[in-house]
Amino acid sequence: MNAHEIDYHIYGEEMQYVEIELDPQEAVISEAGSFMMMEDGLKMDTIFGDGSNQDNSVLGKIFSAGKRLLTGESLFMTAYLNNASVKRKVSFASPYPGKIVPIDLTGYQGKFICQKDAFLCAAKGVSVGIEFSKRLGRGLFGGEGFIMQKLEGDGMAFVHAGGTLARKELQAGEVLKVDTGCIVGFTKDVDYDIEFVGGIKNTVFGGEGLFYATLRGPGTVYIQSLPFSRLAERVLSSIPRKGGRSRGEGSVLGGLGDLMDGDNRF
Repeated sequence: MNAHEIDYHIYGEEMQYVEIELDPQEAVISEAGSFMMMEDGLKMDTIFGDGSNQDNSVLGKIFSAGKRLLTGESLFMTAYLNNASVKRKVSFASPYPGKIVPIDLTGYQGKFICQKDAFLCAAKGVSVGIEFSKRLGRGLFGGEGFIMQKLEGDGMAFVHAGGTLARKELQAGEVLKVDTGCIVGFTKDVDYDIEFVGGIKNTVFGGEGLFYATLRGPGTVYIQSLPFSRLAERVLSSIPRKGGRSRGEGSVLGGLGDLMDGDNRF
């Protein structure tokens, strides 16, 4: 085993967090901003790259960390090492309502591909890299661009999905058509491409975008019901504009309805 063997437990329903139990000298890595709490005896350390030590040379470390910039992530990650002589626990929280998905890479032939902002944390030794799209259409219109994240190794990793999670097991040749933003991740044998919706009415008036993703089996696919981009767009559209009105309640009474709704603190 190259990655540390960690135990875990996921708590909560809509706003979940994962509690990871570390044996002495075991460690876990995480993205910045996901830390929630930890017990005494754990050492927190900022590391360059993902700490997988696939290439110990200086240039190798720089290249490994530099790849993370292409996915919009920081050059650095945070490692939590158990320096105590007994087991200790550290917890990481989901960034917005949804589900935390445990990914055992040994069950997926050592590789899992996910959207750029899905990764939450993983056992130290798991490599967090990038997956380039080999297809022009997927890169230009896929919503995730030419680059997605790939998790490689033989340990546990945790990704986050917004809203409700759907797991689909695709048979060989079976096709699933998905909104591009709703993809959380998939196993390495799944063929991912972009398809034009088609039709003048669908294109102009459909409101669902011009393209959707086609996922062809065999393999496992994880789908989220609430991508963060969709959530953010709805929130932004409801913010009152300067000199305008909020779209929030839609009361026929207008401003009078807002005064009567019981929440005018902001």
